[in-house]
Amino acid sequence: MSEHRNYETVLYREEGPVGILTLNRPHDGNMFNATMCVEVRDCIELVRRETRTRVLVLTGAGDKFFCIGGHHDGAEDTRLYPGAPRTLEMYDAIERLQKPVIASVNGFAVGGGHVLHVMCDLTIAKESAIFRQVGPMVGSFDAGYGTWYLEDLIGKKRAKEMWFRNPKLTAKEALEWGLINKVVPDADLARATMEMAIEISERGSVALAGIKAAFGARHQGVGGLARLSHDFMLPHYYASEESKELSDAFANRRKPDPSKFGH
Repeated sequence: MSEHRNYETVLYREEGPVGILTLNRPHDGNMFNATMCVEVRDCIELVRRETRTRVLVLTGAGDKFFCIGGHHDGAEDTRLYPGAPRTLEMYDAIERLQKPVIASVNGFAVGGGHVLHVMCDLTIAKESAIFRQVGPMVGSFDAGYGTWYLEDLIGKKRAKEMWFRNPKLTAKEALEWGLINKVVPDADLARATMEMAIEISERGSVALAGIKAAFGARHQGVGGLARLSHDFMLPHYYASEESKELSDAFANRRKPDPSKFGH
């Protein structure tokens, strides 16, 4: 087991090839604050830069809340722009991580906490979990990650219903809507999550990274396409005879041999 560092609002541990990131503010519904957003982002960035971890699990402390969103109190020094804490950087860190991220929903996933699980690659939930978007009820909205990615999961009509009517969905209903991947008895969540993570960790890490990048490229526009090209296509081109011949010819001030192109 390896620890990255001590955090104020999250816990991180490793179990073999699986990293487990736990939102650790159960007294406040595991609600985001400015510090948590920064710590989640920073922890994910550390996971991104090491090769021990092949799958990341994201969950909440306690047995009642996954995450019920966020508030703006105390965010003055860490806002991206007035009125918004660093939730966007946190969501983007999940999307950019080249490793699969599993949301293990152990209770209420509401508001920004609901967007958080939507941003993860897979979601497993216990039977008593509740899923809900509440923005228009509480003077908030997420016109970006919370809408585009939700529409991908459940379709435009149902995504709009979640945002316009704010229904509470049980885990069973969320599964029927295509919002999550699996529902398990409450007592089995930790075990079932780890089984899923270990199964995925046995797949090819480069292949999984390529698949995740391909899924993300459409939403990320030119940045996503550039990442897919740079991380997965360009290395193969550098290893080709064409690239080597052109590089050597330029370095030695000679004309390249076209017979080596396309090999």
